Amino acid sequence: MSHQVLIYSRFPKAQMLRIGERYDLLDGKGKPPIETFSAEQLKPIRAMITAGGQAIPPAVLDSLPSLGAIICYGTGYDGVDFAETKKRNIAVGHSPAANAASVADLAVTLMLATTRRLLPADDYVRSGGWSGAQPSPSMRPGPGMTGRKVGVYGMGEIGRKIAARCAAFETDVAYYSRSRHDVPYAYYPSLEALAEWADILMVAVRAGADTQHAVNADILKKLGPHGTVVNISRGSVIDQNALVAALKSNAIAGAGLDVYEKEPHAPDALTKLPNVVLTPHIGGHTIESHIAMQDCVMANLDAFFAGKPLRYPVG
Repeated sequence: MSHQVLIYSRFPKAQMLRIGERYDLLDGKGKPPIETFSAEQLKPIRAMITAGGQAIPPAVLDSLPSLGAIICYGTGYDGVDFAETKKRNIAVGHSPAANAASVADLAVTLMLATTRRLLPADDYVRSGGWSGAQPSPSMRPGPGMTGRKVGVYGMGEIGRKIAARCAAFETDVAYYSRSRHDVPYAYYPSLEALAEWADILMVAVRAGADTQHAVNADILKKLGPHGTVVNISRGSVIDQNALVAALKSNAIAGAGLDVYEKEPHAPDALTKLPNVVLTPHIGGHTIESHIAMQDCVMANLDAFFAGKPLRYPVG
């Protein structure tokens, strides 16, 4: 009989099919496990699969007394309370770099869509403005990419791939992260200094207490009225209220966002702004990325149930 594994977060069935061929999956459909399964059903569960950004309260861990492994589907693990997992001797694994290329691709897509105003241009054609020779402020020429200064906040796998892609557009690339890396880009000693220098700020840093609202009103002001911010990491890194205020007042030129402080993101002041390009957290949502993430999840589960250290542990 295959081992039972709890699916804690809400995942499309297609993403769990391969994993379900190897393990007996109990799908909680995103609800607290005790609301979906009995205490008797949960008692023997030793491993769970979760989306890294979804919080796992202590009460959930209390309902899983045999839990020994939390496996995050994806790179992130900011929803995991490591004080609790350490106290309970629960191993935590993730899928490092599995979706890095796809996320970096979307970051560049958002950068170009925002700076070249692709959504207003698309609407200009569809609405008949172009064929009718109607004047449009959104069609005024803006700066291209050659010679633009792109600052990358965070130089992990995703940050490196973003930097390499931006460099191919003949931009000047620099970065800030907690430590220097052996990369061919200039290093700035603080986020403030990087924002002061950059025309475009690419947010690719891992979420955590130290990055909560790191991109605040002051950072956006330093980016300037011709600046653009792109976020493909976690919504918590940007102070969303400050971002809305900066966009409304033209303190910055625009933003490209794949992540938000609250997800799924409902229509609000942010979605009404014309100088924003928004996507529904799809950075890693490609066939190749999902296969790679599933491979990591299964490798972690295989190792755990074989009594071995996780193949891709956090930390």
